[in-house]
Amino acid sequence: MTDLKSRWLALYVLCLGDLMIVLDSSIVNVALPSIQTDLGFSPSALAWVVNAYLLTFGGFLLLSGRLGDLFGNKRVFTLGVVSFTVASIACGLAPSSGLLVAGRAIQGLGGAAVSAVALSLIMGLFSDPGERAKAMGFFGFVMSGGGAVGVLLGGVLTGLFSWHWIFLVNVPVGVAVWFAAQRVLPGDDVAEGQGRLDVAGAVLVTAALMLSVYGIVGGNEAGWTSGRTLGVLGASAALLAAFVGWEARAASPLVPLRLFALRNVSISQVVGVLWAAAMFAWFFLAALYLQRVLGYEALEVGLAFLPTSVVMAFCSLKVSDRAVMRFGIRRPLTVGLGLAAASLALFSRAPVDGSYAVDVLPSMILLGIGAGIAFNPVLLAAMGDVEPHESGLASGVVNTSFMMGGALGLAILVSLSDHRTGSLLAGGADPVEALNGGYHWAFAAGAVFALLAAAIGGGLLRPRPMQMPHEVETVPAHEDPLPDPV
Repeated sequence: MTDLKSRWLALYVLCLGDLMIVLDSSIVNVALPSIQTDLGFSPSALAWVVNAYLLTFGGFLLLSGRLGDLFGNKRVFTLGVVSFTVASIACGLAPSSGLLVAGRAIQGLGGAAVSAVALSLIMGLFSDPGERAKAMGFFGFVMSGGGAVGVLLGGVLTGLFSWHWIFLVNVPVGVAVWFAAQRVLPGDDVAEGQGRLDVAGAVLVTAALMLSVYGIVGGNEAGWTSGRTLGVLGASAALLAAFVGWEARAASPLVPLRLFALRNVSISQVVGVLWAAAMFAWFFLAALYLQRVLGYEALEVGLAFLPTSVVMAFCSLKVSDRAVMRFGIRRPLTVGLGLAAASLALFSRAPVDGSYAVDVLPSMILLGIGAGIAFNPVLLAAMGDVEPHESGLASGVVNTSFMMGGALGLAILVSLSDHRTGSLLAGGADPVEALNGGYHWAFAAGAVFALLAAAIGGGLLRPRPMQMPHEVETVPAHEDPLPDPV
């Protein structure tokens, strides 16, 4: 696929497919009260509308990425789109709580397939450093800005129509993406003898990831020191250790461990975990602050996130690629994550009687700028050193680190918020003041996560991913020379 226009058309199709998946992770949150009322969920069962999706999505990301390498990324992508679209119909028409949860689990399987290979397909489409930076800026907005767009769209659809439409809106998008993908995505080029599927490794890592997600999302309810939580997380750790041991001996490993010997690959996973922990918490807690403290309705919450989406889009599409081409990946990443930390810090002082213009909007704008600038260099760092025949796997690893970081960070910060709120209530504080005090602690901890990500990325990442010899001449004279891969 040498024609530039055709490659960008393929990029738009991939981004639209991935946006459908990213939206789904946040669009549901605003509609949960309506879903609970209509389908009769108990408070504890309601969490499974989110958790069922997270379990299958997080559990199958690595496997989906490897399947893309072995059997073709386009094939895995289109099958994922079909699965997700059909499951969206089931969710939108679900007459009972059980069928909705089952549909959400299937949505997670389809979402894992789409997310795991989309980034790999984009890396294959764009080999020129400048074009790749622009493409990654576009894709970075989809991954980072999709959360804000999801809150906005969820509020609009729930407020104007009903919760059913947060799922049914995926159907025309999914159908369009499938038809377009057949026509514009390059055909799969899977080399003969590239390897066979490591079934044992796939079972071990999928079970480990699903157990870890289950333990994390249920930790606040069951208690982090309860036998159930410790048992589940311990079993997950044991399976993960068994997986590493198996991969070290396997002839055709699911995840070659040498992948993590590449410095930018391993460091970017740490940055991704911390960054996702901060950003997932920001979206979740900011929406709760607006609803439970300031009293916003669902539609108002969605509209409140509009400035974040607009600013993030501008910085992702117009600023990020230029910054990466001029300064490499470290400086834009550090500045972007620093601004995100400032956004969280501002929210950590938002008062009970806060004003949108004074206490909310500045944080929204800072987060939009920071995420819009930082996501591109994180993706380039994670994918730039990987061989093309393993790009699907690397894409799965990247998405897994973001997903697990988001789930773990959100669980930790919600637990911290609940603890602080309980302490304030025990001291006789007003319920709303106590709730807001809990949010303050969680936002402050999120700011620390973002600052740690900025420090680790800025200090340990190489300035640029490894480049082919013909690309070396594009490095500006002021950029640092390229060191060894590790």
